[in-house]
Amino acid sequence: MPQDFNLDQFKATYFEECQELLAAAEEHLAIVQKELTNVDVEVLHAIFRCVHSIKGGAGAFNFTDLISFSHIFETLLDKLREGEIAISPQLADRLITAVDVLAILVQKAQQDEVEDPSLWHDIAEDLKLFTSGDGEPVEEIQEPVGLVIKDYNLTPEEEEEQGWGLFIDIPDAPSLSDDSDVEDLKDFNPNYRITFVPEPHLLRFANEPLLLVRELSTLGTCKATADLSRMVDLDVINPDEAYLSWIFELETDRKKSDIEEVFEFVVDDCELVIEKLDPETAKIKSDDSVQMAAPKQNVQDVPSPPTVDADAEISVEEKKVVEKPAVPQLEKPKLPETKKTETQVSAPAAATPSSTAGKISSIRVELDRVDRLVNMVGELVISQAMLKQQAEDLMKDSSHVMQQGFEDLSAHTRELQESVMAIRMQPVKSVFARIPRLVRELSGKLDKKIDLITHGEMTEVDKTVIEQLMDPLTHMIRNSVDHGVETQEERAAFGKPERATITLSAEHRSGRIQIEVSDDGKGIDRERVLQKAIEKGLLPMDHDLQDEEIDNLIFAPGFSTAQTVSDVSGRGVGMDVVRRNVVSLGGRISVFSTPGKGTRFLMSLPLTLAVLDGMIVRCGSEKYIIPLTSVIESIHPLAEEVETLVNGGTVVCVRGEYIRIVNLFRLFNIKGAIENPTEGLVVIVETERYGHVGIIVDELLGQQQVVIKSLEENYDPIAGISAATILGNGKVSLILDVDGLADMEHGTERRRTFANLEQQVLLTGEQAHGHD
Repeated sequence: MPQDFNLDQFKATYFEECQELLAAAEEHLAIVQKELTNVDVEVLHAIFRCVHSIKGGAGAFNFTDLISFSHIFETLLDKLREGEIAISPQLADRLITAVDVLAILVQKAQQDEVEDPSLWHDIAEDLKLFTSGDGEPVEEIQEPVGLVIKDYNLTPEEEEEQGWGLFIDIPDAPSLSDDSDVEDLKDFNPNYRITFVPEPHLLRFANEPLLLVRELSTLGTCKATADLSRMVDLDVINPDEAYLSWIFELETDRKKSDIEEVFEFVVDDCELVIEKLDPETAKIKSDDSVQMAAPKQNVQDVPSPPTVDADAEISVEEKKVVEKPAVPQLEKPKLPETKKTETQVSAPAAATPSSTAGKISSIRVELDRVDRLVNMVGELVISQAMLKQQAEDLMKDSSHVMQQGFEDLSAHTRELQESVMAIRMQPVKSVFARIPRLVRELSGKLDKKIDLITHGEMTEVDKTVIEQLMDPLTHMIRNSVDHGVETQEERAAFGKPERATITLSAEHRSGRIQIEVSDDGKGIDRERVLQKAIEKGLLPMDHDLQDEEIDNLIFAPGFSTAQTVSDVSGRGVGMDVVRRNVVSLGGRISVFSTPGKGTRFLMSLPLTLAVLDGMIVRCGSEKYIIPLTSVIESIHPLAEEVETLVNGGTVVCVRGEYIRIVNLFRLFNIKGAIENPTEGLVVIVETERYGHVGIIVDELLGQQQVVIKSLEENYDPIAGISAATILGNGKVSLILDVDGLADMEHGTERRRTFANLEQQVLLTGEQAHGHD
């Protein structure tokens, strides 16, 4: 075997594919459970292919538990897609449980744990009962056969047990032990002839041709004839190359597509022809194969095995040979020309010529490699910015040619960056597909009827973001099901439909992805939230909070309004985890609730964690980056357009709209910055909570694509700052979080308001005391 052959690499690829197949199976089972009596047969075909593919790979690595359970599972699925069994709610639930068990077995195999049939025995028995329809279990899967090389040093008893290893034992196939057995073969009427010529390298990809024989034998009565014409001398044989070819004759009532599925894992590494036989042709070819079983020639220089007992079975087509057998060398089968009654298999059965014509080619790339490529592109972006600035500093009167060269470099760098980032972009469908099941399980535990509606499943986002989305989404869904949606009795009393609705959606907006979870439940009980907050010491008794501030108390650590602790909720760790996870991704989460009508959670996340287009602004001696997707415009306000509020805040009137001003110099204590809006610039940005907001800056320095450098690894979250970057001059610049700045300004205004009220109370008290 070559030194660079690494079975672990193939296993890693297989387990990665298993995760994709399990996710796809679960997604299609959600459709089955929803539709039940009106399930599209293509959905059942898709589930069958997922289980069959997992089983095929398991066979290559001899994962016995996976093979056995998958076989029972796909037997039931096969009867479902053939319409022999009707789908019931109980059966749909059992199918989902079977996928769970399949996932557990995959995990056990991946961790190299000892196989334990008790993990899947009970559910397998249930699947058998559904398969039989009358409670009779289906047959157990046959043990997979293997290729055993003859050891001439074995004892006669061992020889009798193992037989002549170059031949195979097909389960349940008739054996040619004597004339009576030959007579039995005359009743064998195959309706398919399969010619299978593997490429020499087939075994190097963890494929085992003999497992195909076992697979074929499950479809009906099968006979196999081996072609040894490519066999080499034993002293030069390479154990990782395939030398044998096969002709299979199969009597079955199954379709060609079922046979094609058997070979789907090796179809690109072999010559394969599946020929449909008419009765007369089948009879002639079957008789020919009986004669072919008799060996005629010896393979040159291949030693004959020692004489064995007359009862020992050593055969090509289950034929017993007595005395010294000569290894048969059969005439190499000629591949028949494809006719209308034949199928030349060149792709898996699921693919048709029309579908493969427009199929997008893809390769599987390790994420680490993509990450390294992204980092390199980031460094390229920084180098390009630095080179451009240095050249401009050195050559103020640079020629048009050099200027054009820098513009071309910038364009190519940007194009490269966008192409690389596109590699990492994936639809959120992979996350959304897991939510329906979560809703079903929770609604079942809580005895609530809930419909889940999803929108925007194909919205794309960086893979790193997707990987961290599941946990916050799970907590929000649990919160909506448990706290948001009322019981059926409560909904009836409020005049609401019996079935509640939870909506999950995703969309691109202003260069970010927004994910929304909403329900039509009872909304947030603000009185209870305030009571709990006071009990936990989060608020003083004389608090003065607005509704939106009360709603945001649910994100406090350890906060929960649940009456009892259950396995669904009540421990006070859910929404706090949501906010921390979202913030760690450079995102924000907001909650909007209307009592009696429902609650809406809105997550806003960056599309990528690598680069962004920013506007460089100066405030005092500091330079900051404002994400370009948030910028609406910049203005020089006139004195009559600026108004000062009672609480000390400032607004500017822009085309009839009053926009709140954020004083960046005050929030960050920047020395030497312009404080009067009329003397500097006001950059109008769009926020999610406060609409349009203006940020006072000294000047705009230009637009630039910057590489995002996270601060989370070395610092705690900083209000108003989302990340940092390196500018062309090598200095670090902070990237502003416009929503965070608006929150900070809003908090400052409220503090000023409270201070003014306290001052007025003091003055009023002093005046009253003076009159006394």
